Amino acid sequence: MKYAYYPGCSLKSSGRAYEESFLAVCKILGLEMEELDNWNCCGATSFMSIEQGPAYTCSVRNLALAEKKNMDLVAPCGGCYGVLLKADHYYADYPAVRNSVDKGLAAEGLQYRRQIQIRHPMELLTHDPGLKAIRSLVKRPLKGLRVASYYGCRFLRPVAPFDDMRHPQTMDSLMKTVGARIADYASRGRCCGGALAGSIPKMAQELTYRLIKDAQKAEADVIVTGCPLCQFNLDAFQDEIIASHPDVKPIPVFFFTQLLGLALGAEPEELGIQRLIVPGIKILQEKGILGDKKADEKKVPVAAGAQNG
Repeated sequence: MKYAYYPGCSLKSSGRAYEESFLAVCKILGLEMEELDNWNCCGATSFMSIEQGPAYTCSVRNLALAEKKNMDLVAPCGGCYGVLLKADHYYADYPAVRNSVDKGLAAEGLQYRRQIQIRHPMELLTHDPGLKAIRSLVKRPLKGLRVASYYGCRFLRPVAPFDDMRHPQTMDSLMKTVGARIADYASRGRCCGGALAGSIPKMAQELTYRLIKDAQKAEADVIVTGCPLCQFNLDAFQDEIIASHPDVKPIPVFFFTQLLGLALGAEPEELGIQRLIVPGIKILQEKGILGDKKADEKKVPVAAGAQNG
């Protein structure tokens, strides 16, 4: 099955490990991703605060490009996913927005008829190919690993087309399918501070602290997420958070696709696990999911004559 893949800005920069792991998982599962030609920023940051008309046009342009290919659009970034959904909704429900967008698209020879779906990888993987098919391909069960699924706020609000906004379960289902245990905690849908990390860092760090504290109270070994901004906030500032809140300790923050790919047999380097700021390899080795590479190398017998070159 073939899909139009929309990486957005983050997956080509700070969220590179998300792209690596998502595409690796898709390859294993036989889901063909074709990166959208000439895509543009969805406007998840400042477009809407500057001028809404062109902002909606920029967002819908990506949908029109996917529709031209007759492919559903897959947007892994929680921010991109939410903005694209919003643009599609406003295009459908507000004639003034639709007329403005149509004029902008026409200038490029494009049109949009709302004949495709906007998909997030959590929903996509849950249904195409589905949990049963994923379970059948597990090579490294995440047995013994206690996972805190962090959904964040962007793709749950204002609507969550494929999940319950207040009690999301999709990421939990994927993690349980590959053998992980779920740490249930209250902060799974709360804001991590988002872009405040760049403008009011102390406030962002306080919000992030509460998330980490809740996950550790629930005895989580790791946190997993599907948003590159959330992953960055939770992963990058733990030294500062621990300095002011010594009641928490470092905890690895994975993209859910990294753990999914690991369970399906991909190697850590293929999944960008080495890119984590708080290292994740050690806990995976402690749980027996990954072997100790140095120990494994010692076990490899030396071939006859190798000592002589």
